Amino acid sequence: MDNFQIETVQNISIEQNVAGIGERILAFIVDLAIIVIYIIIANLIIAGLGAEREGMMFYLVLGLPSFLYHLIWESFWNGRSPGKALLQLRVVKKDGSRPEFSGFLIRWLLRIIDISLTSGGLAVVIILFNGKGQRLGDIAAGTTVISEKKRMGFSASLYNDIPENYIPKYPQVTILSDQDIQEIKELYLSAKREGNHNIILSLSAKIAELLDVQMEEKPFDFVQRVITDYNYYALQ
Repeated sequence: MDNFQIETVQNISIEQNVAGIGERILAFIVDLAIIVIYIIIANLIIAGLGAEREGMMFYLVLGLPSFLYHLIWESFWNGRSPGKALLQLRVVKKDGSRPEFSGFLIRWLLRIIDISLTSGGLAVVIILFNGKGQRLGDIAAGTTVISEKKRMGFSASLYNDIPENYIPKYPQVTILSDQDIQEIKELYLSAKREGNHNIILSLSAKIAELLDVQMEEKPFDFVQRVITDYNYYALQ
């Protein structure tokens, strides 16, 4: 599954991890199991209460929560259902931000075509050919499903390399958020690994502008210093 570029509020391009087909199928299975368990338990409770197992109320109790399951969970749990949360997946807009309720509603309505009527076959085909983690409902809503699993090693390697007597240089880094520094780390390591100096030049200039500081080091050293300074203050 391909990744795609998004723009942060600081106009820094980063790669977004698209959820894989296998992960999405597993999340769907978990959610389906929860729905089935709910129906079984609700049936048993209704039977235990001696209530009639016919009529509008019976079908509302059993059917409505199951029918609205994905819409309710994703709308009120920031793009996650229990299955997605277990697999560390989340529904987001293509720019990485939280979708509005209308976005969740559109992708939920199109589940009937994507998943219900085709047993998920159409969704799988469209996701595979789309390359951005989007089924038909996502394309219509401008959303996708991302994986929030951490990439191995990059955070810890930078976080733990703070010398014992380290003296930070840029206290302005405290205006950055954890998400900001996470994005900077990803860009830094990717550019360093691929030897892409243009990304580092743009990134260092943007950071210097955000922090309102004069960059005295080389661009690579400046970005590394900012990351280390941030981690220093985070530990205090």
